[in-house]
Amino acid sequence: MSIHVVGLGMDPDLLPEQHAAVIDGAQVLVGGRRQLAQYDDHPAEKIVVTAPLRDVLDAIAKGEGRGREVVVLADGDPLFFGIGARLVEEFGPEGVQVYSNVTSLQAAAARAKVPWQTVQAVSLHGRDDWRPLFGALRHGDWVGVLTDERNIPAAIAQRLLERGADWFAMWVFENLGAEDERFDRYALTEAGDRNFSPLNLVLLERTGRAERMLRLGVPDGEYVSDRGLITKWPVRAAGIAALGPEPDNVVWDLGAGCGSVGLETCALLHNGEVYAVERNAGRVSMIRENRRRFGALALEVVHGTMPGCLADLPDPHRVFIGGGLASDAALLDAVCSRLLSGGRLVVHCVLLATLERVRAHVGALGWSAEITMLHAAVSSPLAGDVRLEGMNPVFIITVDKP
Repeated sequence: MSIHVVGLGMDPDLLPEQHAAVIDGAQVLVGGRRQLAQYDDHPAEKIVVTAPLRDVLDAIAKGEGRGREVVVLADGDPLFFGIGARLVEEFGPEGVQVYSNVTSLQAAAARAKVPWQTVQAVSLHGRDDWRPLFGALRHGDWVGVLTDERNIPAAIAQRLLERGADWFAMWVFENLGAEDERFDRYALTEAGDRNFSPLNLVLLERTGRAERMLRLGVPDGEYVSDRGLITKWPVRAAGIAALGPEPDNVVWDLGAGCGSVGLETCALLHNGEVYAVERNAGRVSMIRENRRRFGALALEVVHGTMPGCLADLPDPHRVFIGGGLASDAALLDAVCSRLLSGGRLVVHCVLLATLERVRAHVGALGWSAEITMLHAAVSSPLAGDVRLEGMNPVFIITVDKP
């Protein structure tokens, strides 16, 4: 027998006949408390979906094993961030029959008169990971967000405003499909100060762009920096290439300065995140201003002293050290122990003593280091002509953790 998964759409009273017939024939009815409350008079055995989901899946398997007709109720459409995918994973495609219906995103797009194939969908329901949202907002003109009791519209608006992303408007759809349904469009500053119904969906509409385009090789002068103390763009580009970030990586940019390396790394990430760590308060302010200027939403600024401030950060796939390497080994010890297996460490340095200290440290761990010396030069006007002005040589140390 198959497990039947029925999408209730936006209004269970308007179910297609086939969906209603499947529910009528249920001997075991599975759903959330709010869904099951709509079927109080149904004679089926009721199973409430609660955490841990493993217990619910076991109860479903037990009911099916006894030859009983099991029907699982889902909000909207079962395969739109719903329980349907988990049931297919658990019982196999042949063991599950899905009855699709209208999703909340479809309903919201219809209200806003937006072709819903143009909307990127992200779920913050029961999730603490905001990286997919920041990735979607980088390119998407419309982004739909499923919320929960913690990730409410006001919290989303405030998080975006903290990162300077005021080039979005927020549509909030409350109680979709119910008699008291309402929706409206708000500026982020307005949405950040409002209370909304717990049953809501958010559409973020792009209304503008960041001041400057986030890309590799940004000219040094486009950054706010401390008296020109910045990793020069040819060295920055080579360092990021050596780092080789993958789209979903967690990256640490340590001794971030004005944040140029971490910011440009964000241009290569889709669902990843960069933690820019800097102890100097003035430079931390510069990182935040540069994040706003370039719209690098995936960059998290960490103001603290290393290595202690690294304790609360997620383990990284990639680590870039552009500053902060003291004469002791504390920072290197912390980085090498926290770096994930298969991860990569890249260090920029100009001093031979630093080069040898890093090489000796990773060598003692049995790791190999590739060393590149980059001596770039850029054009500079002179006497009506052009000369090449050399930059300081920089050692780029690339280390792969086994």
